[in-house]
Amino acid sequence: MLAVEAKAAGGPEVLEVVERDLPSPGPGQILVRHAAVGLNFIDTYHRSGLYPVKYPQVLGLEAAGHVEAVGEGVSRFAVGDRVAYNGTMGAYAEASVVPADRAVKVPDDVELDVAAASLLKGMTAEFLVRRCFPVKTGQAVLVHAAAGGVGQILVQWVKALGATVIATVGSEAKAQVVRDLGADHVILYDHQDVAARVAEITGGAGVPVVYDGVGAATFRGSLKSLGRRGVLVTYGNASGPVPPFAPLELGAKSAWITRPRLFDYIVTTEELDESAAALFEVLASGAVKVEIGQRFPLSEARAAHEALEGRKTTGATVLVP
Repeated sequence: MLAVEAKAAGGPEVLEVVERDLPSPGPGQILVRHAAVGLNFIDTYHRSGLYPVKYPQVLGLEAAGHVEAVGEGVSRFAVGDRVAYNGTMGAYAEASVVPADRAVKVPDDVELDVAAASLLKGMTAEFLVRRCFPVKTGQAVLVHAAAGGVGQILVQWVKALGATVIATVGSEAKAQVVRDLGADHVILYDHQDVAARVAEITGGAGVPVVYDGVGAATFRGSLKSLGRRGVLVTYGNASGPVPPFAPLELGAKSAWITRPRLFDYIVTTEELDESAAALFEVLASGAVKVEIGQRFPLSEARAAHEALEGRKTTGATVLVP
């Protein structure tokens, strides 16, 4: 089968197309023939060495497809089932073996490419708005990088919960995208002072929560945008990791900062199923729509990484085997 691996830590140029033997599932595992593979920023962290892995490494944590074979002891799935998974390295391939207890069934009313494009991003949005900081009706919420894969889902989900969405984007074209998704206010962070604009929108109160997947470039503005006892949820490093800071800086507003990971919110199979079910419910209802902005052949994973890191993508991106 065809696969794409990172030969060493580095830029997109370290990605190479290779041939691998089709694996067989062991006890407790399933073999998934991929219909689509999700592209996520965490893939670039594994490739660059920000999150070290053992190289050479077939990248990718997310895909959807059909069960082609089941290993001994598996009763959760049968051959032919529509499934999706995330959190198991090796998705940049035509097929992959994954633990059965880390995959979920995809309902018939959710397309497989949408599942591949949204499972990791959508479950990230789910735990952010429902469990990390439960958003309430009437609150104002600041969402950075709102035109990105997670950002677009956050905007729609926060809006569906009855909150006011303040979204930041990098261009007017992306601003129109998030307006169409329901954002109440849009800030172009390259041209406007985010914190000043948030203060203006909120009458000086600030927001109770900031969802920040950008990292270094937006960290200070995020802190300044918080209201008293506000929570900064820094969940990504698109512009690099947040720089060191003194806890005393939080004292001015009695603010909180958390750096959560999805995988600590889906530790058990029950948590995984519940998170995926909540995502599939909002997708099926139409409250959240996932735009697949780009499709790349799996063999062009390098170009996909270049586009993602170059901020040339909108919405979700999938690799097609």
